Amino acid sequence: MPLPKPNLYPAFNIVRLSHVELAVTDLARSRAFYVDTLGLQVTDETSDTIYLRALEERGHHCIVLKKATTAEARDLGFKLFSEDDLDKAEHFFKGKGLPVEWVERPYQSRTFRTRDPHGIPLEFYAEMQRLPPIHQKYALYHGVKPLRIDHFNCFSPNVDESVAFYNELGFRVTEYTEDASSGKLWAAWTHRKGGVHDIAFTNGIGPRLHHVAFWVPTPLNIIDLLDLMATTGYLPNIERGPGRHGISNAFFLYVRDPDNHRIEIYCSDYQTVDPDLEPIKWDLKDPQRQTLWGAPAPKSWFEEGSAFAGVAARQPDLTASPIIAP
Repeated sequence: MPLPKPNLYPAFNIVRLSHVELAVTDLARSRAFYVDTLGLQVTDETSDTIYLRALEERGHHCIVLKKATTAEARDLGFKLFSEDDLDKAEHFFKGKGLPVEWVERPYQSRTFRTRDPHGIPLEFYAEMQRLPPIHQKYALYHGVKPLRIDHFNCFSPNVDESVAFYNELGFRVTEYTEDASSGKLWAAWTHRKGGVHDIAFTNGIGPRLHHVAFWVPTPLNIIDLLDLMATTGYLPNIERGPGRHGISNAFFLYVRDPDNHRIEIYCSDYQTVDPDLEPIKWDLKDPQRQTLWGAPAPKSWFEEGSAFAGVAARQPDLTASPIIAP
């Protein structure tokens, strides 16, 4: 199906992705992974919650770890330009017949929760508590030296529908993969902040969270993380990479946390600020689409993801697969 024309004047102004909440079953194990191994910074900690930020971030948190009996993904958070945009966003979602629930969130201004048409839980706010900068406190840099949260990727049961909805929110497609026989989208990368993506959608059983990505300074930081994980008991948690994506041109590594949530370590994509930038189309069967060097992704990468709390996932409408039978 044709890509929707970019919506340059949406009903409200989303600045960027902001944060994610993950339910984890053992806070101590999760802390050891995200803080001691990856290198995220603790900004607050209670008996059941850990708030974390990356080294370039001034907002209070980019990831919230919540103690729970079941590991799952909760809200995907987005920052809006102003309080006025928050009211416009409430009006937009109510107009679509989608739920709007105003909630109290520590360190955030007025915040509401809603869901997209497939059920992905979303959270919107305009202001988060600002913290002093630490990007030049180099004594804090360890692990993979994460600088900032970069994007979400979600399994969608219908990528065309996901792209159409998020296009209404002002997300612009940068790259996409289309099934040649049906003309339907198999995956798409969409952005607000001027990178390749803030949120991407991959065809699959969904909605589910495929991964959360963090930007790091250089590919060498990824090599350092691999050496660290391989010698500190995390060898089984290394899922895919290192490598360079064809789509996005980014250098990447995929790892799994102790609850099997997938985390991508990511750097070296490109700028997409121009409003008339043409999306790049990829053939679904092109092996360089997923890895420029041609190495295939493991089966788990196409099939496994984190369930969203309270959301029933369904089979995708599109049965096409990028896997080429031998």
